Amino acid sequence: MEQEKGKKGIFQSIDWVTILLYVILIAWGWFSVCGACYDFNNPDLFSWETNSGKQIVWAATSLVLATVLMLIEKKFYDTAAYVIYAGLMLLLIVTIAIAPDTKGSRSWLPIGPVKLQPAEFAKFAVALALGKLMGEYGFNIKRSKDIGKAIALIVTPMILIICQKETGSALVYFAFFLTLYREGMTGSLLFCGFACVIYFVAGMKFSEDYIANMPVSIGEFTVLLLSMVFTIGMVWVYCRNLLAVKILSFTSLGVTALAMLFSIYVIPFNVCHVMVGLCLLMIGYVIGLAIYTHIYKYALIALFAILSTSFFYISNTILQHMAPHQRTRIEVLLGKKDDPRGAGYNVNQAKIAIGSGGVYGKGFLNGTQTKLKYVPEQHTDFIFCTVGEEEGFIGAAGVLIVYLFFIWRLIAVAERQPDISGRVYGYCVLSIFLFHVFINIGMVLGLTPVIGIPLPFFSYGGSSLWGFTILLFILLRMDAERNIKRT
Repeated sequence: MEQEKGKKGIFQSIDWVTILLYVILIAWGWFSVCGACYDFNNPDLFSWETNSGKQIVWAATSLVLATVLMLIEKKFYDTAAYVIYAGLMLLLIVTIAIAPDTKGSRSWLPIGPVKLQPAEFAKFAVALALGKLMGEYGFNIKRSKDIGKAIALIVTPMILIICQKETGSALVYFAFFLTLYREGMTGSLLFCGFACVIYFVAGMKFSEDYIANMPVSIGEFTVLLLSMVFTIGMVWVYCRNLLAVKILSFTSLGVTALAMLFSIYVIPFNVCHVMVGLCLLMIGYVIGLAIYTHIYKYALIALFAILSTSFFYISNTILQHMAPHQRTRIEVLLGKKDDPRGAGYNVNQAKIAIGSGGVYGKGFLNGTQTKLKYVPEQHTDFIFCTVGEEEGFIGAAGVLIVYLFFIWRLIAVAERQPDISGRVYGYCVLSIFLFHVFINIGMVLGLTPVIGIPLPFFSYGGSSLWGFTILLFILLRMDAERNIKRT
């Protein structure tokens, strides 16, 4: 009777709203795959010879997989989290060694008639391991040792996936840092990441533009100036040393202003050379404060200043040594180069496809851009352009609204977990879905880099569909047990 009561309680506690949204997204995604891959010479949508036929098999098996996952108790994941993580890491290593080369990467393992991508399954393993680690007694995310363990769990699969030459999939793992921030990680790490993005965009975009009448690169000048301002701001925010702030401000910013005036009105010269010297003086001063006061925060600020000062030059060197097609793709994204027939071709064609759909779209299977195969990878990474062309603004907006409700449900599910491990896992799932949706739709619209990641439940492929299903339904099973009291 107790077992019957427990099963009934779990059944009643299942989040059916989230499951309904999951089914809607899978069904909508299948119709989009049909629209992107339909071949008038082979009109059978359910044939295994077509992508639409294969996708419906993946969808059906995903529903079976979801059912199986709902039968596995939460305590299994609590017990086996590290074992699952180690197993997936081992599989990633094996993939590097034996996977065949597929479009320049070695990330797909052939298993009979299908290929699976272990990187998609490693996400749930990392989420489980993080939940297990952060739910342990005594874990303190403010402690360097503990946050180091959490970061190691995230970075390890990233390195292995990069070794597979699958950089886009590796970047997805940065989403886990949102979970760390939610659980109390200091905002300084996120600020450092934000600063790196600002440095890269400003520095690279304007690296070849110069301030009028002066041999001063706008990009280099901006990065060095921001390095000074950010360093001064961190001294004030984290150390509250007003005297040090005044000395740093008057020295660095004051001398920079004088150097600019001298270059404008007396002898034009590269002010950035002076600014580099000033940054080095700032670093030396902050290190001196760290030694004198024995406050480790000054040492961390000095490290930030060193990395900030060198970031522009390191990034520029890396960019120059990249493969030509990778460098061109970044330059197109930053607006430095217009390459509509090369690196920018995918995005331009996707924009044309979405724009041609108008308000109401051209109708199911009537998209000309998709039927004529103008958009490469239109059934995988660029599946959203099929939605925009065939279903128009209304269809595209509808997809975004469904995703919005889905994300909102994930937040609600994560927040109501009774233990830390469940909440951490919930926010890991939320972060992964949020990253995929934002980046994928952003790259189709030309707002984010084209890094080749799928749109959850829409893009064609069994690995991604199974991976997202595993992520979601482990969470839903955990959530279904939230009201069960254990002795």
